Amino acid sequence: LNLKDTISAALGIGCEGGQDTAGTLPSPAAFQEKVNSLEVAKLSDRDFLCSLENAITFGKPFLLENVGEELDPALEPVLLKQTYKQQGNTVLKLGDTVIPYHEGFKMYITTNLPNPHYSPEVSTKLTLINFTLSPSGLEDQLLGEVVAVERPDLEEARNQLIVSNARMHQELKEIEDQILYRLSTSEGNPVDDLGLIKVLEASKLKAGEIQAKVMVAEQTAKDINITRLQYVPVAVRSQILYFCVSDLSNVDPMYQYSLEWFLNIFLMGISNSERADTLKDRIVNINNYITFSLYSNVCRSLFEKHKLMFAFLVCVRILMNDGQIDKDEWRYLLSGGTIKEKRENPAPAWLYERAWEDILALSSLKNFSGFANDFEANLVAFRAIFDSPEPHREPLPGKWEAELDAFQKLLVLRCLRGDKITNAMQDFVVLNLDQHFIEPQTTDLSVVFRESTATTPLVFVLSPGTDPATDLYKFAEEMKFSQKLSAISLGQGQGPRAEAMMHSAMEQGNWVFFQNCHLAPSWMPSLERLVEGIDPSKVHKDFRLWLTSLPSNHFPVSILQNGSKMTIEPPRGVKANLLKSYISFSDDFLNSCPKVAEFKSLLLSLCFFHGNMLERRKFGPLGFNIPYEFTDGDLRICVSQLQMFLSEYTDIPYKVLKYTAGEINYGGRVTDDWDRRCIMSILEDFYKPEVLIPEFAYSESGIYKQISTSSDLNGYLQYIKSLPLNDSPELFGLHNNANITFAQNETFALLGAITQLQPKTFTLGGRSREELVEETSKDILAKLPALINLQEVIHKYPLLYEESMNTVLVQEVIR
Repeated sequence: LNLKDTISAALGIGCEGGQDTAGTLPSPAAFQEKVNSLEVAKLSDRDFLCSLENAITFGKPFLLENVGEELDPALEPVLLKQTYKQQGNTVLKLGDTVIPYHEGFKMYITTNLPNPHYSPEVSTKLTLINFTLSPSGLEDQLLGEVVAVERPDLEEARNQLIVSNARMHQELKEIEDQILYRLSTSEGNPVDDLGLIKVLEASKLKAGEIQAKVMVAEQTAKDINITRLQYVPVAVRSQILYFCVSDLSNVDPMYQYSLEWFLNIFLMGISNSERADTLKDRIVNINNYITFSLYSNVCRSLFEKHKLMFAFLVCVRILMNDGQIDKDEWRYLLSGGTIKEKRENPAPAWLYERAWEDILALSSLKNFSGFANDFEANLVAFRAIFDSPEPHREPLPGKWEAELDAFQKLLVLRCLRGDKITNAMQDFVVLNLDQHFIEPQTTDLSVVFRESTATTPLVFVLSPGTDPATDLYKFAEEMKFSQKLSAISLGQGQGPRAEAMMHSAMEQGNWVFFQNCHLAPSWMPSLERLVEGIDPSKVHKDFRLWLTSLPSNHFPVSILQNGSKMTIEPPRGVKANLLKSYISFSDDFLNSCPKVAEFKSLLLSLCFFHGNMLERRKFGPLGFNIPYEFTDGDLRICVSQLQMFLSEYTDIPYKVLKYTAGEINYGGRVTDDWDRRCIMSILEDFYKPEVLIPEFAYSESGIYKQISTSSDLNGYLQYIKSLPLNDSPELFGLHNNANITFAQNETFALLGAITQLQPKTFTLGGRSREELVEETSKDILAKLPALINLQEVIHKYPLLYEESMNTVLVQEVIR
């Protein structure tokens, strides 16, 4: 076994081969060399039961791959080993067939699920071996990888030393065996055996030489290891990042990532990061590059509501590993605390009772001792923070501003203004990582396509109301593949057609587009089998498989882990929406209309309106009575109409533009009359002659405005990137307080999602799960009554013919 960490090696030896979910152990092919005639199958295979029957009959080892949390009931007699004798032979009933049972039969089962939960009924039938990567095990592997790239001479010397040491120890063993053999075969007095004496003298010299070489090799190994250990910070950082990513599946079933995928990013990060004159600077460069590279890759496949959560989680775990964040304080941020001493609210006029209780609970933490007393003594200063539009950037009164770090100030903010926690988290991420980690991350199909291969599925993870088909067809046209793209919407009875389409495309080098995979859960095992069956040596290099699906537990984990994933949903914030819209434009498109200046101004205005429509939904009933699913398709048709009407009309037809956009394109989705009136009223502010005036402002602050129409596409993009990350409600014509309810809900939804990512031992008040189980067991044991004395029962309730109930009672006691 070529394993780079001791834990995986021990597990590998323990089960004599196998395959784990993270990819740290040998593949079934390597396992097959170790175990003769291994049968490999999946539950989705058509001949699965036939393969199993063959293995049982002829005593072959059988490997069942990629099972879920529910096992096929057909496996029940095999797992329970329900054999019996028939005509002197051992047999087993598999399904409706009785087959001979060979004693040499062994069964292995693997799963790709990163954190499967098997019921006690299943667990008792199997021997469970956990091949999940441990942090220290992954750290060892990553250290070997980074040293192999950065210092291949060291890694080669280390490997040679390992081989050399093994050879020298083998030679010593052979010398010992030779001496023992001569002693056992010597006749008479050994002192008189000259041959034996010569062998002993030669062996002594040889052993001395080898021992000296071993000592030199051990010292060399120590020197090499000291140099290797200088790269430990890279391995530690990357290990933290991997477990941040692997935990995401607890938040959404579509967030699945494989170790192989992670290692590719890790190795590319080492190769592409900036060189440095000193090793210390080089390590900083590698860590920074890998961290952002992983973040941007993962963000492509995350929904908007989880992107800040992921950035914050990465930041916190890095700091927690450095000992800069206290676990009790982290626990308080996520779920609050408990009050040790109830006290009266000192400012009921403006401070909510819940906020005061949070302050009292916060004071029970070690670093916040006396905080409640200081709060009562500085009510005016804390009231100023409470009323501030940016409370997360206000200094704390008294000693607390100097004594608390940025993370600890989040805990104070949680008590006073929970609606601003997300803004404070953004500042915290910028402070400890970089501004790039909170900026909108756009998904470019060309980038994802370049990273893919014929064996890599490309998966669009959908949100309700979205459809990437238009973008894909446009990209196919750019790649000259519009005539080679076949699409099918999956559903009942479409499986055979989709399979035939995929086989044809693999041969001819075409693209296939399977839409709505979540609507065909029964066909997903077949899709998994087709994808895993793609032979890299036979498939056409131009073949690509594109898939779309809403989040679903039925979507194959192996495809998610090994595929390239992209989420399709409107980005959050007007800035992100504008950025997404303008990235899809080109300079040729901006100059394609005869009225170039008017087209540029009205196009920007229309994109502002589109962002306004999408973002108003977050305010609940204050935005719209009904939350409508406006899409990029609504914007696209409006842009096409704007271009057409400006080209065909001498004067700008504002009335026509407002009617087509407000009543038809966007208004066509609207079912509430008041919402339609709202849309038309808002559109009046964006489709009017005044927007053609240079520097026209869409908000009182003047931040959102028109820019010079002489700007090219890059000029517009630079202006958009300069806009605030968080929108002010004034842009939507709403009061600042309109944001409070939405922001509070967003904050606690984000904290709830992070809580889902915590280890199960995290929420047990600092105790491990084993300690909690032991405590619960003792508690139950203490409540149990004493054992019933059978003899006393028989004496008190004798077994008499006339008292049948006594017999029943005694039998129950015996049981």
